[in-house]
Amino acid sequence: MTYVTVEHRGGIALVQMDRPPANALDRELGAELISCAEELRSTDARAVVLCGSGKFFSAGLDLKVVPTLGPEGQSEMVMGVNRLVAAWSAIERPLVCAVTGHAIAGGLVLALCGDYRVGATEGKLGLTEVAVGVPFPAGAMAVVRSQLTPAAARLLTLGGALVDPTRALELGALDELAAREDVVTRALAVANQLGNLPAEAFTVVKRQLRGDLIAELERIVAEEDDPLLEAWLSADTEQAAARQLQGGS
Repeated sequence: MTYVTVEHRGGIALVQMDRPPANALDRELGAELISCAEELRSTDARAVVLCGSGKFFSAGLDLKVVPTLGPEGQSEMVMGVNRLVAAWSAIERPLVCAVTGHAIAGGLVLALCGDYRVGATEGKLGLTEVAVGVPFPAGAMAVVRSQLTPAAARLLTLGGALVDPTRALELGALDELAAREDVVTRALAVANQLGNLPAEAFTVVKRQLRGDLIAELERIVAEEDDPLLEAWLSADTEQAAARQLQGGS
């Protein structure tokens, strides 16, 4: 089954995640997203828009699957997250994330890989990993540290709470808000503006701005250097994940 589609609109590649009901990240969706990011490097798209479907951008890692993973599966998932954020952070073209609704945990981390983030006025956002007993893979935390202020990162990661879009905007997780039905349209407009900038200069400036992050992500992937490969999930992860699923919307 295909969970990721690419539609070209006037030189803009519109990438949509569609894994009902919440675009939760399992190994299959993660692998498709990684392949998509790699393939986009060889296209002539001037810019890229990444969006979700329905009321979700992405709910993050699939909490029905994660607690069931054995040691090998846990290691594969950790490195899968690291490869995912490395692939999307390294796209040289402008990347606009159309956060079409809820963006939770790894879903928000993926949105943070964007150069610009348009969020819906409805939905919840948060870095809730601590609430479900799931520590951040090294690459995911590198993205968080790079894209959020220390104060915002502290509040979102250690608190583990969901916030509304206005608060997410205040914390810098989003750059602007639009009505849900207008998010993708607005993201395409921003992508068109960024895509009209001199491409070579944009690539150089993006590397200047994000070069340290991209280099760190590439190193983590190349060396498989993540302490969580040895022990990712704790004994209470399954119970914490179950509570989150029961209380989530």
